[in-house]
Amino acid sequence: MSSSDTRAPRRAHAAAVAAIAAALAGAGCGFHLRGDASYPFATLYVATAPAAPIAVELKRALVGTTVVDSAAAAQAILDLAPVVDDKAVLSLSGGGRVSEFLLTKRVAFRLRDADGRDWLPAADIVIRRTYAYGESEVLARELQEAQLLREMQTDAVQQLVRRLQAAKKPG
Repeated sequence: MSSSDTRAPRRAHAAAVAAIAAALAGAGCGFHLRGDASYPFATLYVATAPAAPIAVELKRALVGTTVVDSAAAAQAILDLAPVVDDKAVLSLSGGGRVSEFLLTKRVAFRLRDADGRDWLPAADIVIRRTYAYGESEVLARELQEAQLLREMQTDAVQQLVRRLQAAKKPG
């Protein structure tokens, strides 16, 4: 048997040992997949403009409950105010030109039942991100800003989903 014939089984064995070690290390740190989401309500109505980008993404993210088309058919009603995106100058260069911007996304919401009793009182989710700006890279920075706003929306949706999972039925 040549030395190249013995290397292949050794590599396969080493790869298997490494995979098992990684799985054990992941299990030891408490990591686990999210699994199915559970909500304290069976049906939900999202009260906002149906074509709003956050409503579309939220409906996709709400796995484990049924999103209905009318408040009358829902056990819980999620009131979503229009999302507010804001952009502010964070810092200036020595020459008085903008060098950093602060992006803010605000999502105001309230979860209630048809009788108006709060499952979750009115609250805001506020996401902030900063990015450097250079006048020589205007197009690239505009694309970066658009990407940051999309990521901020996804982050806001995930936070909202977690809050909906923690909601309590009014007693």
